[in-house]
Amino acid sequence: MRKLFYMGLESYEARYTLQLQDWNERVFNHRGLDYEVIVGDELDNSKAIVTGSVLDAHGRSYYSLSQTMDLVQKMKNGELTSDDVIFYEDMFTPGLECLPYIMDQSPPEYRPKVFVRFLAQTTDPDDFLIREGMFEWMRKYEQMLDKFVSGICVASEEFVAHLRIAGFKAPIYVTGLPYGKEEVQERVPELKTLITRTRRVGFAARWDDEKQPHFYMDLAESYYKVDPSVEFAIFCGHPELKSNDQAYVDRAMALQEGNTANFKVYTGLKKNDYYNYLADSQVLFNCALQDWVSNTVSEADTMGTLTLYPAYRSFPEVFANNGNHLYVPWSIDDAQEKLTKMFNSIDNNDLLAYNIGKISDYQNGTIDRTIDVLEGNGEQWARNDWGFRKHVAKAKYE
Repeated sequence: MRKLFYMGLESYEARYTLQLQDWNERVFNHRGLDYEVIVGDELDNSKAIVTGSVLDAHGRSYYSLSQTMDLVQKMKNGELTSDDVIFYEDMFTPGLECLPYIMDQSPPEYRPKVFVRFLAQTTDPDDFLIREGMFEWMRKYEQMLDKFVSGICVASEEFVAHLRIAGFKAPIYVTGLPYGKEEVQERVPELKTLITRTRRVGFAARWDDEKQPHFYMDLAESYYKVDPSVEFAIFCGHPELKSNDQAYVDRAMALQEGNTANFKVYTGLKKNDYYNYLADSQVLFNCALQDWVSNTVSEADTMGTLTLYPAYRSFPEVFANNGNHLYVPWSIDDAQEKLTKMFNSIDNNDLLAYNIGKISDYQNGTIDRTIDVLEGNGEQWARNDWGFRKHVAKAKYE
């Protein structure tokens, strides 16, 4: 690879994209890469998600299209060659479709390799775009990209099966979910021990249907009968709690004001605010249908916060099949039992059963593994024969 052209995501205060470019550039520089970040124009300076729930629909489109305009100008100038690589941080990048149109009409020496990171989309039945009715046209968009990209990077082994059963033919590489542990650590340099923290369980996912808010609230009410001192919290980056279903918001507000759970909603959190709350919590809980790896795992683990997630999809892989971090999906009883076990472990300072630090260390290597793939040295991460399922049960770390 002569040069890397990095097509990142726009920055949102409430999302990990706020730090994503920094995480990548630290590794690019450490590896001594010749690279260029292609930056798009921001629609405004709010760094807020107004339309949509994951990324702002207008902001994403505006940023991507202006980003592509810059890239196309460089291609027109002959600045990109067949020895170069264009890497897209998200497969859905409006404007990307112009690349095969241009390259199919250009001499071979001006056709760079193109790699994309595929996070979910139509291959995930619980992805937001399925809920919003985008399947029909988005699947066709994905099939178009599958015909010309040099490779697809994904976060987990389990996700490979979803791509293959959907008919994807392009080379697939399991590299992990990009994360920058050092940058996150710098935001909270001194951590409290678990025993000295607030007896708090946190919830950091979006408050939308696919994250199963009712399950979390059911758990909070159930656990209140066991130990009313345990606070169940929502950490929200938006000025107010928002959801695709107002019933979730209404119930959360009622729980906060009522006496059936020790429930708190923290809104308007900047990134450092969130990290400080996380670093003062004992457990981060997840009950999502839609997550595969989730940066919330890595962030909590970086803060030394215990993580309790469903044994669903890729989460067994994320935790190296350590059942202490996992509960039976949809089982309040099992989640409650595992949570009690965690609190007992904290009280007794007996934490050897948990993978503290190892989880975030592994995801912290994602960008390095991705660069290996882009440089043509990542065949150990390739899953391009029908034996790919044999990798699912293997622990990523010890």
